[in-house]
Amino acid sequence: MSTQKIPLFPLGTVLFPGGPLPLRIFEARYVDMVTRCLRENLEFGVVLISAGNETGQAQICDVGTSARIVDWDQGPDGLLNIVARGERRFFLQSAQAQADGLLIGRVSWAEAEASRPLPAKYASMATTLARLLEQSGPLYEHLESKLQDASWVGFRLAELLPIALETRQHCLTLKDAEARLDLLLPLLNELRSQAR
Repeated sequence: MSTQKIPLFPLGTVLFPGGPLPLRIFEARYVDMVTRCLRENLEFGVVLISAGNETGQAQICDVGTSARIVDWDQGPDGLLNIVARGERRFFLQSAQAQADGLLIGRVSWAEAEASRPLPAKYASMATTLARLLEQSGPLYEHLESKLQDASWVGFRLAELLPIALETRQHCLTLKDAEARLDLLLPLLNELRSQAR
């Protein structure tokens, strides 16, 4: 299995393929990383912090998603604001810190999930997702809607539903779209019953 080295951005969030990720960049190591990614059109890896925090020492999960910057600007405070989009899932083989503290991960790429029609038994999930997307504001306005694609529906629900980070991470690690939808369906039903 071939591996590749990519810079890592440990965060308190889970990024899914196709999903948007807004970030405010202020640490020098990440400003340098973002500048290089923009200049050379490179990906960086987003990994969930399992213990610790974003500005100090952190333990990270071993499955993440690469991200590519799709928009950026510099705020009046001088900080970089970027929007990245999730691309490919990866397995983290190892990680090493550079002198500036930036983590460089050696990753192997997960096989992309094939596009599959959403089975009829999950149709209500697509309806709920359509409503969530309407309420989600500008981040989701430019995403191509694929409400009939099982993987796309599962990934979007996993990032939009108010569920635990551990559950989101588990959704990312699952290799089968229907298994992800099966995991999310009872959680969605519980949220619906709470809302009544």
